[in-house]
Amino acid sequence: MPDDLLIARNPEEGSSLPYLIRIPIDGGLVLKARETWPRTSKVYCHRATGWPDDAEIVERLPIRTVSKRGAAIDLVLTRQREARSQFVLTRARGREMIFWQSARTAKQARPQVSLPTARAHGQVLQIVVDSGEKYPYKFSHQQAEVRRQRLTVGDYAVLEDDEIVGTVERKTVADLSGTLLGGRMDYLLADLAALPYAAVVVEEGYSKVFKIPGGRSTSTAEALAEAQARFPTVPILFLENRSLAQEWVYRWFGACLTEWRTRRANTGIGADIATAPEAVAQLGPRPPSASELRVWARARGIEVPDRGRIPHTVRDAWFAAHG
Repeated sequence: MPDDLLIARNPEEGSSLPYLIRIPIDGGLVLKARETWPRTSKVYCHRATGWPDDAEIVERLPIRTVSKRGAAIDLVLTRQREARSQFVLTRARGREMIFWQSARTAKQARPQVSLPTARAHGQVLQIVVDSGEKYPYKFSHQQAEVRRQRLTVGDYAVLEDDEIVGTVERKTVADLSGTLLGGRMDYLLADLAALPYAAVVVEEGYSKVFKIPGGRSTSTAEALAEAQARFPTVPILFLENRSLAQEWVYRWFGACLTEWRTRRANTGIGADIATAPEAVAQLGPRPPSASELRVWARARGIEVPDRGRIPHTVRDAWFAAHG
C-alpha cells in the first residue's frame, strides 16, 4: 500500500501557488499547486525544492494506487468521490509545465468544439463576479475584464451606470434540484425577472436530471417545468459543461449590453420590467431555512430529523401556518 497523498500549506509568503502536494513516487515528488484538488478546472503545479520538516498539513488522503505512465502520473485514492486524478508533465516554451487534472476537468477542457476568441459584439466586457462565488468563471480565454464584488442577485453580471443590466445564476444539476425541491426557486426567479435580462445556466446536460439519486428525478423535472412556465422571461439553460457555459455567458452578456443600449438610445428608457417586490409579493412569504424549520417544528411538537432533508409534510405545515 503506497503512502498517503499529503497536502500542506506552502510556507512561501506571497506565492500564487498556496499549497504543497507530496506524491509518494520517485522518493516523494513535491509540487506547488494552486488548489487542493482539480474540481472545476485543471490545476497548474510547479516543482518545489522539497517537503518542509514542519509542514502544516491540510489534508492526508489514503492512496489505492499511484503509477507513472509515460509523461503522466496516475493517482487513485481510496475514497468514493473525487478519487481519480492525473498529473501531466509536459514542456512549453522551453520550461516544464505540470497540470493536475481529473476525468471531469479534462472533459470540460475539451468540449469537442473550437470556441471562438472574438470579442462579444465587438466589445471588451466588464464582468462582475459575486464575491461569494467559490469557483468562479475566469473568462481567461475571452476578451473580458473581471472584478469581484457582492451582487444582490445572480453570480455574474454586467452593469451600465452602476445598474445591473444582465445577470446569470450558475448551477449544477444537484444544486438546481435542491433549489427547486427546497421551495427557493420561485423566489430566485422572481428576483431575476425584475432585471432587464437574466438567465440560469446549468453546467450539465438535461439528461443528468434523470440521473439524480434518491428518486428525485421526476419531481425535479416537474418542478423545473413549472418554474420555467411561471417565469418565461428567465431562461434555464443546460449547457453540457463548464467551458460551454462560460462561453455562452460571455456572448450573452455582450448581446444584453448591446440590446440595452440600443433600446435606451431609441426610446430614452430602459426595458419594461416588473419590480422585484411586486413579483415576490405574489409568491407569499419566503421559505425558511432548514434550521428555522427545525426550530419551528419542535416548538409545536412536530418530529423532525436533526440532519438531512426536511420532510415535505413539515414544509407544507409551515406554509399552511404562514399563509
